Amino acid sequence: MSNQLTDKVVLRHGTVLNNRMAMSPMQTHSGKRGGFVSDDTLCYYNARSKAAGLLITEFHYVSPNGGPAYVPGYPEQLGAYSDEHLDGLRQVAQALKKDGNNAILQVHHGGRAAIGQAISGQDVVAPSQVDFSFLDYPIRELTADEIDDIIKDFGKATRRAIKAGFDGVEIHGANHYLIQQFFSKLSNFRTDKWGSSLEKRTAFPLAVVAEVMDVVAKEAPQDFIVGYRISPEEIHGDAIGYTYQESVQLIAEVVKYQLDYIHLSLWDGYSSRPQGVDKTYAELFREVLDDETKLMLVGGVFGEEAARDAIENYGDLIAVGRGTLVDPLFAQKIMLGQGDTILSEVSPETLDYIKWTPGLFEAFSRQDSLGLPKIPGAESIYHLHTGRFDMYSKK
Repeated sequence: MSNQLTDKVVLRHGTVLNNRMAMSPMQTHSGKRGGFVSDDTLCYYNARSKAAGLLITEFHYVSPNGGPAYVPGYPEQLGAYSDEHLDGLRQVAQALKKDGNNAILQVHHGGRAAIGQAISGQDVVAPSQVDFSFLDYPIRELTADEIDDIIKDFGKATRRAIKAGFDGVEIHGANHYLIQQFFSKLSNFRTDKWGSSLEKRTAFPLAVVAEVMDVVAKEAPQDFIVGYRISPEEIHGDAIGYTYQESVQLIAEVVKYQLDYIHLSLWDGYSSRPQGVDKTYAELFREVLDDETKLMLVGGVFGEEAARDAIENYGDLIAVGRGTLVDPLFAQKIMLGQGDTILSEVSPETLDYIKWTPGLFEAFSRQDSLGLPKIPGAESIYHLHTGRFDMYSKK
């Protein structure tokens, strides 16, 4: 019998999810200076407590130099690098869990994407000093001691997630942030134990996983969830950071730490496949997962039909991103047999219902959407764009 979308799911360490749907981690553009939670943050997450059985927060940077990764002028990314963030983290966890679903804190380090460091005149750090044409600020190569500190910071952020009442953490190893930068041949030119060969380029991701799992084993409830997100490939024309064959090898090592799930960040949709390959990414990664490690997919789900197809034919869990931006009650409607009432696009009339943060509204009501994936119906709100944050980003 194939998986069903509304099944309860038992994860490796004992947590039971209410269904097979997850809310994708998505930046809310709502943080206050220093990465602190705002009222806008809480309003957004409160509205999405029924969006899925597993609710994953936006990325939280684990080190002071790990963020913020944000658009100049817009509200900041959230942080988890200090105990001063604990009150806000608790409030987010409570907001997401209030209707009985499970909450996950996504932890990351921005590496070269920590534009906030550049704006404030601080060093932007990365595995290697590389002059990227798409960056208008310099980056500095991390020292060996700094690398060790960042690894420990992932453990400290995990400890804060535990204290704040989250049900788990997701390690963000995708989307060109620091963990992926260490794994990529385009970003990592180190000649020490952290770079050069494939084995050495996997060392940092695996060290982060080991640190997180060590903290979890010692300090978390037995059923605490740990997931790992990865972009299956890094290919830009003829420039290749890594292939799917290499990322499959990495995940084969990651799963040895007995994580609960692997989350494939799929830009072209949950059923996508590498160019010239007959198998989907889901099939290729499934080959190295044990029976207890769930496969989470993401991409291209805006309604019940696609969500069911993703679960019945491809993965164990389906993460829904823009679908939950457009309809905060995405999963609840399906669970109640009302999937046909899920909103398929945004409009001026739905803005009060969807509870976007001001930062999200300004981002998605721009015609360029700040480079973010387009939201269905966004053209209907372009005329409402105020530019309240754009004016600052031009200074």
